[in-house]
Amino acid sequence: MAAAQREVWTGTQLRRLLAERGGLELSSASVSALFTKEPSQIKLSTLLALCTALDCTPNDLFDLDTTPDRVPAEPSAPTASEPAARRVGGRSMPPV
Repeated sequence: MAAAQREVWTGTQLRRLLAERGGLELSSASVSALFTKEPSQIKLSTLLALCTALDCTPNDLFDLDTTPDRVPAEPSAPTASEPAARRVGGRSMPPV
């Protein structure tokens, strides 16, 4: 979306901007992957070049969903394989 908001519609345009403004030479396949896939990781140098080329911040490039996938389960009672914590002076101690 950050590229489209800056009238960058093709991988060729982005590749040229990355080289001219960001000082980063990426292959056509790598630039295409940035457009078509959600990367699982990105090098900091690539992120810096993208931000420089598109005159934006990392926040403009990422759309993070911080909603938890599921509600964490409540802790269960200790099982036979898990000894119960000892209590000393009103405080629990780690299992021995």
